Amino acid sequence: MFRTRQFTILLQAALLLAACGNDDPSSVIEIPTTPETPGTGGENPEGNDTPSDNTGLYTEQYRPQIHYTPVKNWVNDPNGMVYVDGTWHLFYQYNPYGNDWGNLSWGHATSTDLMHWKEQSTVLYRDALGDIFSGSAVVDKENTAGFGAGSVVALYTSAGEHQQQSIAYSNDKGMTFTTYNGNPVIGNTTRGDFRDPKVFWHEPSQQWVMSLALGWSHGIEFWTSKDLKSWTMASQFTTQVARCNQGQWECPDLFPLEYKGQQKWVLIVSVNPGGPFTGSGTMYFVGDFNGKHFTADALDYPLWADYGMDNYAGVTWSNAPDERKVFLGWMNNWTYAGGVPCSPWRSAFTLPRDLSLIEYQGSPLLSSKVSPEVETLAGSWEKAASGQSFKEASAYHIQATFPYDKASTLTLSNAYGEKYEICYNTIGHKISVERTSVTGTCVSSFSMPSLYAPVRTETENVTLDIFVDQSSVEVFTGNGSMAMTNLVFPQSIYNQIETSALVTETKYRTLKSIWNQK
Repeated sequence: MFRTRQFTILLQAALLLAACGNDDPSSVIEIPTTPETPGTGGENPEGNDTPSDNTGLYTEQYRPQIHYTPVKNWVNDPNGMVYVDGTWHLFYQYNPYGNDWGNLSWGHATSTDLMHWKEQSTVLYRDALGDIFSGSAVVDKENTAGFGAGSVVALYTSAGEHQQQSIAYSNDKGMTFTTYNGNPVIGNTTRGDFRDPKVFWHEPSQQWVMSLALGWSHGIEFWTSKDLKSWTMASQFTTQVARCNQGQWECPDLFPLEYKGQQKWVLIVSVNPGGPFTGSGTMYFVGDFNGKHFTADALDYPLWADYGMDNYAGVTWSNAPDERKVFLGWMNNWTYAGGVPCSPWRSAFTLPRDLSLIEYQGSPLLSSKVSPEVETLAGSWEKAASGQSFKEASAYHIQATFPYDKASTLTLSNAYGEKYEICYNTIGHKISVERTSVTGTCVSSFSMPSLYAPVRTETENVTLDIFVDQSSVEVFTGNGSMAMTNLVFPQSIYNQIETSALVTETKYRTLKSIWNQK
């Protein structure tokens, strides 16, 4: 997580890409939106809990309808994410007292299906050791820490004069926490960047492993422990790839995935600035881990988990069923995070994504697909044809297929003339988009005339899954080989689609709001 109140980072990016295909559109689809009048959304409830009756809330302009946001106030990094007895717990960096960065605590929300969330009370507030920065949570099934079998143990950075690692524990399945009286469990009085502990149980070595980010030192330290209290530094991972070292390293996550019948390890590292274009980004390394040392394979780094501007600080849930690796990112960018026009809340999280490793040109590639639980929101698929309209929708999912060897375009637009073009370019086989004043409201450092991503597919056609919400567009290739997440702020949700003649198939389905389900 970024550690300053200065949100505007002055960077320049020269982004060049071949122009979009210029075929005449062959279909125009009108999408009537849910008839809601943008406004304040009613009075905010007392405290941090969401009332059981959500009527009148979550209708503000730009409020996401399929992405989690708290009722009010600032959020950034997701952290402490853990699955306990059928419940997904999402903790996150939260300011209980305002809509700007500061007073960092752990906000809390729970879900039984990864889509519909209930906001809970804040669980960890600033204490004598400082703010409660990012971290993780684990289920201590064997009572290694002595807090009780099955206790949920949170590990986080205490950010005061120095950044140190602390723990807290829960004996009510993650609903409330008690701060450990022996904190910090890893002290620090010399280093400036030393944060964001992500912990997992390493079965072969029968120990807990912690990844810690070293910020501007461009490294990840690995620490080990038998009891979550006493920790030993085991090793440090760095890279000589200059492009990977252009910003501070944050929010690491190390986990195994199956690849061609063998186990490989993925190390996720968020960097800021130094993303794929400007500001924040999330890169990853693929390699091997022996319980102490991570060794990266020789691949073409940096590899990006997302090629958009707005997927940062993402990590995976611990203790997820069926060994799933479910990823969630903060949908914002430190270049303009404090200036996005959202009130009384600021910032949302990406749709949850299931991660896997696939093969591309003989090498492993991280695949991310929207988690299958999105089906709980989805209506029936309908073919998009000329003159057809969507049903009333606060959000929707488009699936479009492009020929691999022909330039094609899909344009989202609304009655205000605002539009968001998604172009497939055969030069380099890339998807490109533009985010300028034409797409909607722009804030300082927000405009990006050319964002692009390699589709990295070896099939004859390119299939895109596009998830459109009130203030975001997330684009994925059908096999998850590419993801691109971008915030947009149109005056109303894009409710028209134009496709070039070369788009071979387009279908859509509406997605129900997660807020007003009874």
